[in-house]
Amino acid sequence: MFFCNSQQSVFVPDVSVTSRCPGLYCGRLLVNGSVEGECGVCPRGERANQEKVCERCDESPELYDWLYLGFMAMLPLVLHWFFIERYSGKKSSSALLQHVTAALECSVSALVTLLLTEPLGLLSIRSCRVQMLSDWYTMLYNPSPDYVHTLHCTQEAVYPLYTIVLIYYAFCLVMMMLLRPLLVKKIACGLGKSDRFRSIYAALYFFPILAVLQAVGGGLLYYAFPYIILVLSLVTLAVYMSVSKIQSFKTLVAKKKRLVVLFSHWLLHAYAIISISLLDKLEVALPLLALVPGPTLFYIATAKFTEPSRILSEGSSGP
Repeated sequence: MFFCNSQQSVFVPDVSVTSRCPGLYCGRLLVNGSVEGECGVCPRGERANQEKVCERCDESPELYDWLYLGFMAMLPLVLHWFFIERYSGKKSSSALLQHVTAALECSVSALVTLLLTEPLGLLSIRSCRVQMLSDWYTMLYNPSPDYVHTLHCTQEAVYPLYTIVLIYYAFCLVMMMLLRPLLVKKIACGLGKSDRFRSIYAALYFFPILAVLQAVGGGLLYYAFPYIILVLSLVTLAVYMSVSKIQSFKTLVAKKKRLVVLFSHWLLHAYAIISISLLDKLEVALPLLALVPGPTLFYIATAKFTEPSRILSEGSSGP
């Protein structure tokens, strides 16, 4: 729209009620069945539809969305277990209780987060459907109709997948600070005073890192997490079996801890396969779950051929 005076013509972006809102995420409010107001950001829990009208998100998350939330919920738990195992000491009997406490902290935090998310008091949430990667980064798509003034329409277009993870991490941190220090002080008597709380100190570092990771790379993680789980679980399983010198089924079942680690990795393999399959057709890819033990069987079958001592001995005895 142009307004003219005696000196010059000035362009004013046309965002009146009769015009279509610019940008991907700008919309107008719907009040009593009629569209009112100027183009702008939609309220939390709403999203602009095809007609650029803010519409309440009443859909239930898809299974892939729940798997993503499960992945983000597993990250602090796995890190808790890793640092507890590392700092609890070989002869410490407190490791198991700390593992159980960490699982309890994360479970309670997840339940509280779900109960406080709309609809309140229910273990279900309503969400806006994720349509494309840009939905996670709406701050990068604020339009400038006149190339001078920016129309700010930054919002949570993937409600509540972005903020619910951050809220969950906050509750995990609070639960840890309430429960873990008292538990560690009572049961970790075999460790020095400085070593007792090292797993808690580690959590004070990795929780901010996880929050920044979600804030900056949440959209990328949403699409990449199945492949991240698959690759990391394969690598960590191979490293564990190598460090533990597992080269046969006999050495694998010699200790219960090894079986726990093995089945945990198998669950992660299956989790990744199901998540990847949901991108296409789950029914077609379900038979792939039969391949979950494959990496373990392959490692045991080929470990004796890649033993460093054998390679060195054969090299030294060569012609």
